[in-house]
Amino acid sequence: MTNDELARTVDTSDAWIVERTGIRQRHIAQKHETCAYMATQAARAALADAGVAAAEVDAIVVATATPDQAFPATAVRVQAELGAGGFGFDVSAACSGFIYALSVADAMIRVGQARTALVIGAEVYSRILDWQDRGTCVLFGDGAGAVLLRAGEGDGTGADRGVLSTHLHAQGSLADILYVDGAVGQPEKSGYLRMNGREVFRHAVTRLAEAVDEALAANGLARTDVDWLVPHQANLRIIDGIGRKLGLPHDKIVITVDNHANTSAASIPLALQTAYEDGRLQRGQLVLMEALGGGLTWGSALVRL
Repeated sequence: MTNDELARTVDTSDAWIVERTGIRQRHIAQKHETCAYMATQAARAALADAGVAAAEVDAIVVATATPDQAFPATAVRVQAELGAGGFGFDVSAACSGFIYALSVADAMIRVGQARTALVIGAEVYSRILDWQDRGTCVLFGDGAGAVLLRAGEGDGTGADRGVLSTHLHAQGSLADILYVDGAVGQPEKSGYLRMNGREVFRHAVTRLAEAVDEALAANGLARTDVDWLVPHQANLRIIDGIGRKLGLPHDKIVITVDNHANTSAASIPLALQTAYEDGRLQRGQLVLMEALGGGLTWGSALVRL
């Protein structure tokens, strides 16, 4: 759905949206494209790319704020479709969900609870949007992305591949600046996403820059060591603000918000996939991911490919 198409039903324009967000289009799921459906397609693509059979998967962690059902978890629906074993569960941390899910899966592998884990971000935000509220409906899109983690032995040289560290934060006192109005058992509520965009923006740049520096400090690295910053794709102004604050050149930041809009927990894996397919991501590179979402929740993850 392009901005021009959206402008046919809500008081907005392509110029207005691009100037304020950098978004030019978003994808909207069809009726049959449920959260579980999209998560499964992403998982199959990740398994095929890695050359790993579904039977080898021990754990499936799905980050989503828009599950098809209150329960069972989207992850067990994916497990059934894939024919995988092990266990599965969902993580709800809004737009920070992928970083949270990656952290959980990484920890499980480190303690030996799993050897092969699928980490999936999948969202259908189009189903919780008030399509007459131009302050929110122009910002979001639907999508899913997945990565596969496998246990491996490091060589002790300091150049090990994989997840180097993850860093998670939350500030519940700011929960009411970004939330969904309603839940199961609240039929009187709208069930739509509500946001104080100005306040979210104000906190986002500062918190995300802090999370980036936290990850670098934990690994004894400098900003110049980062090959790619893969931020949550919420708003181009936020992404640019973080880049300026960190002194990172624009050509070191993966940006897909123009094509995908804000896909919440799916945005980072979708950005990773885009940069992987076009050849930017190469083995041995340092990739720094960060995200902030409702809660407020935020965090970062540093990975060597």
